[in-house]
Amino acid sequence: MNFTNGKQLLEICSEKHIPISRAMFLRETDYLEQDPVEITCKMEHAYDIMKQAIHRALTEDLISTGGMIGGESKQMDALRKAGKNICGPLVSKAIAYAVGVLEVNASMGLIVAAPTAGSSGVIPGVLCAAQEEYNLEDAVIIQALYTAAAVGYLITRNATTAGAEGGCQAEIGSASAMAAAAMTQLMGGTPAQCLDAASFALINILGLVCDPVGGLVEIPCQNRNAMGASNALVSAEIALSGIQSVVPIDEAIEVMYRVGRSLPVSLRETSQGGTATAPSACHACKIKWKKTSI
Repeated sequence: MNFTNGKQLLEICSEKHIPISRAMFLRETDYLEQDPVEITCKMEHAYDIMKQAIHRALTEDLISTGGMIGGESKQMDALRKAGKNICGPLVSKAIAYAVGVLEVNASMGLIVAAPTAGSSGVIPGVLCAAQEEYNLEDAVIIQALYTAAAVGYLITRNATTAGAEGGCQAEIGSASAMAAAAMTQLMGGTPAQCLDAASFALINILGLVCDPVGGLVEIPCQNRNAMGASNALVSAEIALSGIQSVVPIDEAIEVMYRVGRSLPVSLRETSQGGTATAPSACHACKIKWKKTSI
């Protein structure tokens, strides 16, 4: 059993009366002939790494290689624990956790590139926060990860998740779409609602440029992971309410790819445009390089 686009995926889910997570699992085990136990163990291991990254950010003093970020997750977690957070507990946890994973990544720690290192905080942020807030078992989260994987596969199969090719919309946008679909399934959404949520997430940040300061996956990447996590939750809630996306996931992916390819090279991970060229950003880089050269 195989699928290469969202339409085919929904047809399989409808015909077999299965969720997206099951369709993705069967594709990996039946079509690609991989061992079911091994596949499950790999997914469990991936989720364990995600949780460990969040724990590290909240308990250790991390300083990024570029020296621009470190400790932000603790600050956000402290704000929530003090009851001074603006967002509700789920969103506040999700964005704090997403920020934390980027700290681990930027300090050369172990993360899961889901789908990329630069967007690695979105899915862990959303799913770990959801697990805590709704008291969910790991096995339930693992199933949601298969749904996220299905959306990631559709995007990589038909477009790109690389910032150098499609801008940050291809990285954070893809991660957000994956997390939105996963969250929708966690909350009992149908396969169609899962893909609608993914479509909303992509369209919401269509055209987002990739402009890392100093060429490092630190600023503005860290904050954009928080934004991606919140966008996933917003998109999931919209879909769960019964609102349907006018643009199906296959078209949303195609549009994202076209927009990404039309972005000038200066806005595709080259650090030659956008935030990377702001005077304060350039000054921060000069201070960093001066310190490291002493």
